[in-house]
This record gives sequence, C-alpha cells and structure tokens, in this order.
Amino acid sequence: MFLSVFDIFKIGIGPSSSHTMGPMVAAARFLDHLRAQPFSVAGLRATLHGSLAFTGVGHATDRAVILGLAGFLPDSYDAARAETTLAAIRETCRIDIPGLGQVSFDPKADLVFDFGPPLPGHANAMVLRATDAQGDVIAQETYFSIGGGFVVTAAELNSSADASPQTPCPYPFHSAAEMLAMARDSGLSIAEMKRANELTRHDPLKLDQGVRRLWSVMNACIDRGLEGSGELPGGLRVRRRAGAILTSLRAEHGLNLAPPHVINDWISVYAMAVNEENAAGGQVVTAPTNGAAGVVPAVIRYWLDHVPGASATRVAEFLLTAAAIGGLIKHNASISGAECGCQAEVGSAAAMAAAGLAAVLGATPEQVENAAEIALEHHLGMTCDPVKGLVQVPCIERNGLGAIKAVSAASLALRGDGSHFMPLDNCIEAMRQTGADMSEKYKETALGGLAVNVPNC
Repeated sequence: MFLSVFDIFKIGIGPSSSHTMGPMVAAARFLDHLRAQPFSVAGLRATLHGSLAFTGVGHATDRAVILGLAGFLPDSYDAARAETTLAAIRETCRIDIPGLGQVSFDPKADLVFDFGPPLPGHANAMVLRATDAQGDVIAQETYFSIGGGFVVTAAELNSSADASPQTPCPYPFHSAAEMLAMARDSGLSIAEMKRANELTRHDPLKLDQGVRRLWSVMNACIDRGLEGSGELPGGLRVRRRAGAILTSLRAEHGLNLAPPHVINDWISVYAMAVNEENAAGGQVVTAPTNGAAGVVPAVIRYWLDHVPGASATRVAEFLLTAAAIGGLIKHNASISGAECGCQAEVGSAAAMAAAGLAAVLGATPEQVENAAEIALEHHLGMTCDPVKGLVQVPCIERNGLGAIKAVSAASLALRGDGSHFMPLDNCIEAMRQTGADMSEKYKETALGGLAVNVPNC
C-alpha cells in the first residue's frame, strides 16, 4: 500500500476537500474524458447526490462544479478570475472550454441537487452528462468524492484491483503492525521509511521542494488567518476570532499575565486561523481534509514557536510521519466526514499531528504509533454536523481542540515506552465500524446534531 505525502497533503481551496476540491477535480476529469471522444459536445449537465446535495451550497459545491467545467483546478485556483468566469457563465449560460469550444450550461437548470436516497457506493456522488445539439445524452460518468480531494469513478470504486498499478516500494506497510515490524527490522524511523517509499516515485530534489512548499502554504495560511477580520461568508454571521485572540495573547505575554495553561490558546488560535481561512474559501492544504486542515499546521507552528530546540529543518520529518499515519487510516478506514463522521476528519488529523510531533520530539516508532492511537481513540464517535452545511460551526473550534488533543497525545506517549493496550490498527478498525453504524444524519448532511439545534434568532 502506498499513498504519497502529496496525496495526503494537497494544496487547494476551501471550504471542503470532498465538497469543493473533489467536485472541481471530477469536472476536470470529465472534460478530459470528453476531449478524448470523437463527437461534438453541445451542452453539459450535473446532478449532485447524497451529502453533496444536502450540504452542497454551504460547501460551495455548486461553484466548484461550474468552475471545474470551466477548466479550473484547486492547486492553480485564481480567485479573481473565478469570480469573473462565474458571472459570465450565469449571464450567458455558456462555458468556453479549451479543446471543446463553447457549450451550453445554465446553472439554474443544468445543475441539479437530488435530495433523494444517496447513490450506492459513497455518500458524496455526482453524475456528469454531455449532450448533443438535440439535447440527447452522448456521454455520462458517475464520480465519487471520497474525502481529502480524492475522486474515483463508479468503475474505479467498484474495482477490487488498484486502478493505477504502482512501482513496488521498499516498505509497503498496510498496517501499523507491519510498519512497526519494518521499522524494527530496518532500524529506520517511520519518516525514513516513508521517504524511501516516496523516492520510488519522486526525484529527491522535487520531493524536498514539494514538502517545503506544503509547509510554506500551511504557514502562510496561518498568517493570513491571524490577520483576517470581519464576518465569514454563508449567512451564519460567524465572525473571525483568530486575530483578536492573537492580540490578547500577545498582550498577556508582554505583561507576564498568562497562566501556564494558556499555551492551549496558542495551539487553538493557529488551528482556528487556518479554518477561518478555509471557511472564507482561501488557499489551504488538505491535512488530510479541508475540514480538518488546521490541526497539523497548528501543531507544527506550536512546536516551532513554543518548544525550545525546534527547527524548521525537521518539518519534513513531521509531515512524512504524519502522512504515513494518514495513509494507514485512509487505506483501512476513511478520512471522509460524509462516510464516517468527523472522527474520520479531525480524528485522523489529530492522530497524524500527534505522530508527527512525537517523531520530532525524539519518539521511537512504537511511541509514535502510541501517540497516533491515543489521539484517534479519543475522537471516536465524533459526528460531522455542520450548521447550515457550512464548514464553520463546529468545525473551526473543533480543529483547535483536535490540535490540543494531538499535543497531549504525543506528550503522553513520550512518557511511556511505546507499549500500550489498544493497537492503532484496532483503533482504526473501531473508527471504521463506528462510521458504518453512524446514522446518516450525523455524516455531513446537516440533518442532525448541532446542525438542527441552533438559535431561533
């Protein structure tokens, strides 16, 4: 099993990796499919199903689909050009697509939110269709956005074989138990094994540059969030708080007024800054999703700014370790809130961050695995219940608390020798089972939990 660090951590846009980035990527894939066909396309249609329909507007899924059909991609997104393009499409009901020419697309008629039963396979589904001049469907594909910006077709989802055969890697661990056994046999750290695996796919220089860019984008997102102010879009009138909290923390620090536990507020404010940027549709890095994008960056920033001896030269070790854990969770359970609730998003992110922090603090592989398990275990059962389908309440604060749990988990693990009662593999399986049993109301549909218990005013 191999998932690259660049699969787990993707540069993209808010507010959701599965509801914004995924649909945009799916639309781009559909365009590539159409370009390879011999027929002429006159029109396009899109239907959103399941969670993509129920919380699609709040997650900007409609915008993402339209922009994806217009050729936009998350990692090269230009916000100003996107607004101009959207306005033109809504006015003319036409999209000018490179390689396909002008096609008809009326957002009010051709983008349908289907609130019926979800399609079999996954809660996040969309069907894209191309039509000829008479309006007859000449091409159709079903896509599933399976979390973290990953997109598969119906055929790929149902295939038991890996859709993309991979070059063998030296440490192909499918479980935490295999990972620890390989670490013992090789004498390597988890990050060293992960790097060796990455080098079968990436040139060393490009790998290093890519990982540095990931942290650069994460860190810049924190800084933008700390400088932001005003209300977040979407109608809830939620105000950005990270900047004000930072001002308060700095004032207390200068006057020597802050009690020791205020470090939790520093950890939280870094995470909240990221997720306020995400809620505003800014550039973020999936870690492993947009809804949980604040946890890993917050823990790295906490380590760099508040822990003596921390060095930016070891951020790659943190991210490679975190990616190894995230890959195991995705492979054996899920990182999708629509599939397994927020335990799969913030819970996974906390496990990744705890593992990364433990690693750079000198943990053994066994202690790293223990840190990940502690963090994930204490998110089990967490629902995904965004108010009004927006990635704001409870998501922003939840990232702060996830980051605090990650730091605590790493600290507890470092107090032990790595031996513990509940293996990470069993905890991941418990998360998968819990997600399977969880009511659909609590899996990113905004039909239960906090989403339906809101003030009347």
